[in-house]
Amino acid sequence: MFTGIIEDVGRVVSIARESRSARVRVATGLTREGTRIGDSVAVSGACLTVTSLTADGFVADAMPETLKRTTLGNLAPGGRVNLERALTLSARLGGHLVSGHVDSVGEVTSIVEEGIARAIEIRCDRALLRYVAEKGSVTIDGVSLTVTATGDEGFSVAIIPHTAGNTTLDELKAGARVNVECDLVAKYLERLIAFGPRDGADAGESGPRAPSGLTEDFLRSNGF
Repeated sequence: MFTGIIEDVGRVVSIARESRSARVRVATGLTREGTRIGDSVAVSGACLTVTSLTADGFVADAMPETLKRTTLGNLAPGGRVNLERALTLSARLGGHLVSGHVDSVGEVTSIVEEGIARAIEIRCDRALLRYVAEKGSVTIDGVSLTVTATGDEGFSVAIIPHTAGNTTLDELKAGARVNVECDLVAKYLERLIAFGPRDGADAGESGPRAPSGLTEDFLRSNGF
């Protein structure tokens, strides 16, 4: 689990591509801060497992599903990537709950300077828009951002100079492809509603599901 608050911008040292997977080597100072083999690191929003440590960073494998769902397959030596290590229970949740499981690749359609901020419009798969709400949270290339507006084909976010200067988002231009992860809570809520309450069962018991949707009685019985 991550927060979407970037700890470092790493540099791709090499990427070894196989038939359907890839091995990525990243240079970063984070490995000097206790990163170990087996740890999870979000690389531009995609959760990867550290498979080995190097003198200047780490190596991670990207499986076919990761390459299909993210922009990691387009990485090249010298490219910059946003990095965040997994959240610990003693850390502050400065962004929002992020799983590092990218939902889709979006496309930047416009970037407009608005005072100190930079407004970014992103087109994405329409099926994802039900999880995107104005003033809600969304993750772009691993960065937790607030949704400023929604539309029929995408949504908008805005970044301040600090975010631009400490992530790869300052490199974005119209036409750029970005990793999009929608709010985790929204996806679980949709799943809960789709299944409906258990028919005649208490909250802690297993049992058949009723075909009806979310009800007031169900919410009360589950502590809402």
